[in-house]
Amino acid sequence: MKKLLSGPLKRNPIVKDPFQQRLEILLWVSLVVFTLASSVFAAPKFTLGVFLGGCISIVNFFWLGRDLRAVFRSLNQAAQARLLFKYYIRFGVTAVVLYFIVKSDIVDIFGLLIGLSLVVINIVASAIMELTKKNSVEEVR
Repeated sequence: MKKLLSGPLKRNPIVKDPFQQRLEILLWVSLVVFTLASSVFAAPKFTLGVFLGGCISIVNFFWLGRDLRAVFRSLNQAAQARLLFKYYIRFGVTAVVLYFIVKSDIVDIFGLLIGLSLVVINIVASAIMELTKKNSVEEVR
């Protein structure tokens, strides 16, 4: 098995930045926290909306990350065109999934919107925490 992975099939993964690793962990933690909090304080439809919206946004985030890593591995026009094509596919799949979720009326729209906003909320919160940490380190110097 080791011999198979030593040839041209061996992948050279791009190492993730610690900030990105913390963000990815924070995404899953916040999904659990938001879902649990909404299950205590809100109706089941709202909680399901938060959960499904969070799952959709997190899956989109990881899907985009995978596509971007593929483009940066090859850095050519064809890769850029594939990225744009995959972007539209991801957008279409998300639109269809959201359409059926909203049409079936199984979730509360506001819960769904909160869930869909989880990635944005976490990116902003992580950026603020990172900037605050850097500013406090600079003040000590």
